[in-house]
Amino acid sequence: MTDIRRPLSAGAIAGALLVAAAPALAGPTIELTAEASRPAANDMVRATVYAEASGSNPAELARRVNQEIAEAIRVAKARSAIAVKSGNQNTYPVYGKERKIEGWRMHSELVLESRDTAAVSETLGQLQQMRLLVAGVSQFPAPDTRRKAEDEATRAALSAFRERAAVGAEALGKPYVIRSLSVHQGGQSPMPLMRASRAAAMDAAPPPLEAGESLLTTTVSGKVELAD
Repeated sequence: MTDIRRPLSAGAIAGALLVAAAPALAGPTIELTAEASRPAANDMVRATVYAEASGSNPAELARRVNQEIAEAIRVAKARSAIAVKSGNQNTYPVYGKERKIEGWRMHSELVLESRDTAAVSETLGQLQQMRLLVAGVSQFPAPDTRRKAEDEATRAALSAFRERAAVGAEALGKPYVIRSLSVHQGGQSPMPLMRASRAAAMDAAPPPLEAGESLLTTTVSGKVELAD
């Protein structure tokens, strides 16, 4: 799980808190933390495919690999729901005995992204039949889906922080004011669904893709000042 942290703007925090103006206090402070989580549908899929070739002539390798990638782009772009972009591209030597270069290997990737999982699955099947290999497939929330879940989690976490501040102040019998806040968001990294081996590439059926959900969490920490 990857922790993704992004502080909110001061304006967003102020709008969410709606804290009434309070008199200046000069008492002790309490440090509090609260968090809330909300699920977000993994409604976006990303697949990485690649072409690879080995040989003694780098120029010939580049021609072969580039031709395969160009044909893959044509096939993928035939589906308007799929966004296509180039990935990593590398050419590196293959060493033999005594660290002498015996040949070259070229590797070129293509990345497909879409909300249409069926279209991606079918396209992967086509590309595998064209001798391209699948480096990996993952699913994750689309930006607007993630933002909606993060906003809901942020509102809930801020509300929980206010409640804890009120509880603490009430237990000590003192008025309070919130002096500082720090808001961070975290969530799951893209969910890996599959990796394909070279041996299975030609016979592989289009992979079934199940969306599932990611859990997005907002953590609020801050200081509450009490009357002395």
